[in-house]
Amino acid sequence: MKVAVRYFTRSGNTEKLAHAIAEAVGVEAKDISVPLEEKTEILFLGSSVYAAGVDDAVKRFVAENKDRIGKLYNFSTAALIASTYKQVQKLAAENGIDMAEEEFHCRGSFTVLHKGRPNAEDLQNAADFAEKVVGRSL
Repeated sequence: MKVAVRYFTRSGNTEKLAHAIAEAVGVEAKDISVPLEEKTEILFLGSSVYAAGVDDAVKRFVAENKDRIGKLYNFSTAALIASTYKQVQKLAAENGIDMAEEEFHCRGSFTVLHKGRPNAEDLQNAADFAEKVVGRSL
């Protein structure tokens, strides 16, 4: 099964989750500047919220790689909102991509909010999430 992990981050919070997920499923986490080289059955896509939305770079990545994405699994960090799920779901729908209902989200530190997040427990929970997704798909 072809699995890939891509992420976008400005602060490093989402990158931490990406590496935990990638290690759990035995692949390398890459930022979204690296396109998918081949069709993936599962793409774990990580993003954060900036000014109430996902960055335009995430939108471009999804549009440019839509033919190589089997099922998209969202993971995200944010200091204030619950997750990026709705924004990424809209992108997936606009590009004809199947998106899983399950996602992983945790708080990310931002200025004085949520210092130290994602923490070790968050990283373990992200890894557990990824292992369950891939285990169900085998």
